[in-house]
Amino acid sequence: MRVWSVANQKGGVGKTTTTVALGCLLAGQGKRVLMLDLDPQGSLGSYFGHSAESATRSSFDWFAGAGTLDDPKLDASIHSTDADRLFLVPGSTALATLERNAVSQEGMGLAVSRALTRLWDRFDYVIIDSPPTLGVLLVNALAASEQVIVPVQTEFLAIKGVERMLNTLQMINRSRRHPLPYLLVPTLFDRRTQAGVSSFRHMRRTWPDQVWNSAIPVDTRLRDASARGVTPLALDPGSRGIQAYGSLLKTLLKTHSAPTSPSTGELAHG
Repeated sequence: MRVWSVANQKGGVGKTTTTVALGCLLAGQGKRVLMLDLDPQGSLGSYFGHSAESATRSSFDWFAGAGTLDDPKLDASIHSTDADRLFLVPGSTALATLERNAVSQEGMGLAVSRALTRLWDRFDYVIIDSPPTLGVLLVNALAASEQVIVPVQTEFLAIKGVERMLNTLQMINRSRRHPLPYLLVPTLFDRRTQAGVSSFRHMRRTWPDQVWNSAIPVDTRLRDASARGVTPLALDPGSRGIQAYGSLLKTLLKTHSAPTSPSTGELAHG
């Protein structure tokens, strides 16, 4: 099983769309994929019709009891979607309460890693939609992952926020046995605007080795898919957006050709 996180400490950059697009493309290739929503806003769950305010079986269950999650509760948190082989653990607003409990509960930073070791033989890929703030939820996502995808809107203010995410990755890497690779992915790119083109060029100049060599374009079909609660692949497999995500997936698969071994997380200290 391979575990990827989609993360950026800024909202509105395309994290949920990226999670769904990569997830449905992998499922379309015959892989069993689990999408995990760790954002208290629950955008990923909402995409598929699960309300973050009323969720009773959600990713919050993965943290309850700090390690006492039993198999029935774990299984109950996993929901099917309309796409074959694509599954979801929705988020919940209750996730926002975890921060104040994290200090008093030992090992809280590895709750997701522990749960995933019990799902190792059931899924080929797990893609985590991470919250936009640094805290126990983002730490859990990064600790469990072997690859981070960082969507960055091709807009000046969004690019300025990249440094915060890179600083967080450096901090996490100091606590890991192996460095956590990441890829900056330009999103919401509009080549018709000077701002979009100059922002894309700035990213390529500033982080030449970390930026994907292409971009995810602005595509209303991606928005249409979200509004209808279906995957972009199901709505329009020929759309510019899903074609771009297909190219991104090829890049990611070339980078990681073999799954890692199950573990309780990469952090050296929980």
